[in-house]
Amino acid sequence: MQKIYERILILHAVYGELLDDRAGKTVVTAVQSATWLEVHSVQNQQLVAELRTCVNIGEAEAIALAVEVGASRLLIDERLGRQAAKDLGLNITGILGILLLAKRQNLIEAVKPIMDDLISQANFRISVQLYADVLSEADE
Repeated sequence: MQKIYERILILHAVYGELLDDRAGKTVVTAVQSATWLEVHSVQNQQLVAELRTCVNIGEAEAIALAVEVGASRLLIDERLGRQAAKDLGLNITGILGILLLAKRQNLIEAVKPIMDDLISQANFRISVQLYADVLSEADE
């Protein structure tokens, strides 16, 4: 992620989840040493409350933070969150878009094994059609 994006802003709640023992030692160690991660809080609680009518709290806060700081891009995968972010004029990408970009920049060799790991180990949901589309885009 650092090689694609110079810095990444995350919410305090996300940071806490990444440091939880359940995330695993590899994740905790990587997050603790990631100087390119910036931890922030959302100030605009009114926007968060408005967004909560259609998305969960994490997505609402992520979208609100992106609006507050004028983020160039928001990493979000959930369909309703993506639509809410688009409605506010935010540029979005998801994990699959990042994988494709990483492959184009020769940062990873293949997208398929990472997608397969996301599905099997992280319960990442992806339709059969999107899976095929991503592999086609990646020339795999």
